Amino acid sequence: MALVPYDDQILSGLKRFHHSSTTYTFSNHTIHIKQDWKALGVAAVVWDAAVVLCMYLEAGGMNVQGRSVIELGAGTGLVGIVAALLGADVTVTDRDVAMEFLKSNVHDNLPKELEHRMSVKPLNWGTGLEHFSHFDVILGADIIYLEETFQDLLKTIIHLSSEQTVILLSCRLRYQRDHNFLDMMRKHFTVNQVHYDKDVDVYIYKAQKIHNKEL
Repeated sequence: MALVPYDDQILSGLKRFHHSSTTYTFSNHTIHIKQDWKALGVAAVVWDAAVVLCMYLEAGGMNVQGRSVIELGAGTGLVGIVAALLGADVTVTDRDVAMEFLKSNVHDNLPKELEHRMSVKPLNWGTGLEHFSHFDVILGADIIYLEETFQDLLKTIIHLSSEQTVILLSCRLRYQRDHNFLDMMRKHFTVNQVHYDKDVDVYIYKAQKIHNKEL
């Protein structure tokens, strides 16, 4: 996930992102997520797409119990934390500059008995991929928005995927370029809409690699 600096003039209406923390309840656990937009931009706040994806997982939209899961552009770590609470073995990733913030939220919210189920690792899309292998599930919440990252994001998703991997992308489709990324995905994956939350205008897409397709 790219880090965008706080701009009070442009985003002054988004008051909820000014809060230093926000609280959720998933899988019978209360989760207190720290936010710090002024320091880390979009990586340090909880977006609607993340909450919708957590709700989808909790409702059984996909059973992640016992499966290896990686979250791309994890930001605050909420989605990965919920996946771990639901029984997944989770790797949450983001850029190097967001690591300490991400680790802090994971440490503060993951029960000690589940610590072995979750790791936090830096991942800059398109680089260092040799340190990662295939996962059963790839999760991404609101990571489709910067066109200059699309090729590296696609390269990363392809590298992390086998033909059995399921990808869930939760997003608000704001611009034509967002649709363009889904079209890029369709060259390598089957892509289907599996959920839409009309209250917050967030879609969830499910993707799986097409047989014998490579980058």
